[in-house]
Amino acid sequence: MVLIPKRVKYRKLLKGSRRGIASRGSRLVFGEFGLKVLENGWIKNNQIEACRVVLARQLHKGGKLWIRIFPDKSITKKPAEVRMGKGKGDIDHWVVVVKRGRVLFELGGVPEEYARICFRLIAYKLPLKTKFVSRTSENG
Repeated sequence: MVLIPKRVKYRKLLKGSRRGIASRGSRLVFGEFGLKVLENGWIKNNQIEACRVVLARQLHKGGKLWIRIFPDKSITKKPAEVRMGKGKGDIDHWVVVVKRGRVLFELGGVPEEYARICFRLIAYKLPLKTKFVSRTSENG
């Protein structure tokens, strides 16, 4: 399952900004536990997929997973040893721009210790620092 948009208005986008703090998507909405990102950056579609596979294996049909991010930004790349000019390169991969404070994944229907173990395994697959959050720690 490759995470890419079905249609986009513009195929090739500008680099954009990764600065700031997440105002949207910074609270738990669906599950009891979540994984929050502590840095700004890009997360690739194959990194999200790797996290999904790890969690699917860990959950064994028990508990519910919500993926709160979707890669909607195209990143272009020119082939190796190509001269300057001749336009922008072809689309290489898709990323999601995450700002610090954004909840990436949520889990429900599992004990807290098990959720911590699952999110630790996911954190290894991500290029950014993350933090475990729960409904109790968020409100209190």
